[in-house]
Amino acid sequence: MENQPLDNPQQLSERDERMFATFAHLGMIAGFVFPLGNIIVPLVIWLTQRDKSDFVDAHAKEALNWQLTVTILAFGGIILSMLIIGIPLLIMLGLACLVFSILAAIKANEGSMYAYPFNFRIIK
Repeated sequence: MENQPLDNPQQLSERDERMFATFAHLGMIAGFVFPLGNIIVPLVIWLTQRDKSDFVDAHAKEALNWQLTVTILAFGGIILSMLIIGIPLLIMLGLACLVFSILAAIKANEGSMYAYPFNFRIIK
């Protein structure tokens, strides 16, 4: 059934939904390649696919909110680096970002929802 054409070309197949949702969470890798790439990837996925799938909409918003949260906390950690305490906080934040993003990507690929343990809900 997945290979059959869709009645509504605006809707995504389940396979594509999982792919876009997974990429939204793995967009954090783009932050290592270019500045703010971790925010741009889930933002572009959310803006382009949100009307085609509620699943992708939910995952991309969750990923975008997570990356915004991590970016805000990273700026705080950079400021605290002057007091030395920011360095271990930045390391812990980086590890948390990596681990939670991978867990979220796995859940998205399985077709399940995932909520990050602490996340500012900036995009509703």
